[in-house]
Amino acid sequence: MKTIKTQVGIIGAGPAGLTLAHWLKKEGISSVIIEHRSQEYVQARVRAGLLEQNTVDIFKNLGLADRLVREGQEHHGVYLNFDGKRIRVPFGKLTNGRNITIYGQQEVVKDLTEAWVNTGETLLFEAPALELEGIDSQSPKIHFEHEGEKGIIECDFIAACDGFHGLGRKSMPKDSYKEYTVTYPFSWLGILANVAPSSEELIYAYHERGFALHSLRSEKVSRLYIQVDNDDHVDNWTDEQIWEELSIRLGTEGWELKSGPIFEKSITPMRSYFIDNMQHGRLFLAGDAAHIVPPTGGKGLNLAVADVKHLVDGFTDFYKNNSMKSLDDYSKTALKRIWRAQDFSNFMTTLFHKQAEHGSFQYQLQKAKFEYISLSEAYATTIAENYVGLPFETFED
Repeated sequence: MKTIKTQVGIIGAGPAGLTLAHWLKKEGISSVIIEHRSQEYVQARVRAGLLEQNTVDIFKNLGLADRLVREGQEHHGVYLNFDGKRIRVPFGKLTNGRNITIYGQQEVVKDLTEAWVNTGETLLFEAPALELEGIDSQSPKIHFEHEGEKGIIECDFIAACDGFHGLGRKSMPKDSYKEYTVTYPFSWLGILANVAPSSEELIYAYHERGFALHSLRSEKVSRLYIQVDNDDHVDNWTDEQIWEELSIRLGTEGWELKSGPIFEKSITPMRSYFIDNMQHGRLFLAGDAAHIVPPTGGKGLNLAVADVKHLVDGFTDFYKNNSMKSLDDYSKTALKRIWRAQDFSNFMTTLFHKQAEHGSFQYQLQKAKFEYISLSEAYATTIAENYVGLPFETFED
């Protein structure tokens, strides 16, 4: 049986786990990462593509942003449509120069994985975590399997960055946290297409036929979504039907949607989930292991990286000052931002999705909010601040 000794054992080689490992290394703290999926799977997994200002700054400070700076697309605003009327919320103007960058999560994972492997540090793919032992002790262990051989990671702390279905949260005592779950009555049909984006910035659109979003992945690849029923299926939609629906829902006077070959279709349910305690003993959760937000606000990856920031603060305080205070406060600190992100994600979701009949009371409330955004710089500023990501010091006591 293989035994590996380190200071922090990390489960999961997604953005949270990889960022945590790199940041700990910069602070002189050792770690080992295990990931139950293959490297090819993890690096091909299409997820979020919107990076907040905080996230970009972190990758730059860690020396991991060379390709991000080269290929990422910084956006200084967002377009909002309602019934064919379009307005723009300017980020930099309203937030003292803070913006977002469009850069796919799979590209982030590629960059962080390559940088970690090139340092010679340990990252085992296709190595599922089987059991967490001794999380209430000062010497927890991760039992895992790799290439048919059982192994143990002996460490001071375990960071479970292993997603919603991972072992981390399942290893927490059930009475140690409360769950919050919201399932929205609609889903997103998303596509990736080989066509240049039709807009230099994202477009969120309410239409009487349902929500639509124009996003992008590069100068040659567009990412677009439409609202569908939860029981819908991609086989019900031909490419022609998708482009027609997108053109109708995103349409404004004088603007035209470009179409092209679709190379991926998927349906994503819209839901919120999180727990109100992200730690137990020497086990700490980060990212989707502890919380999920609907993609409307682009917060998933960014919340995971924010969790990592607080974990690094805690681990650094422990190893440099022999203090558990920051780690003891980890959940309380992280949850301030998580609640804010949940609220913003819910706001954007309920503002732009069709939830009731066109012209109904609910519709009129949505329309009133949209019109207020166009009338009030203060209201537009709250959207811009939340969208680009509030600075970390905002949530400090």
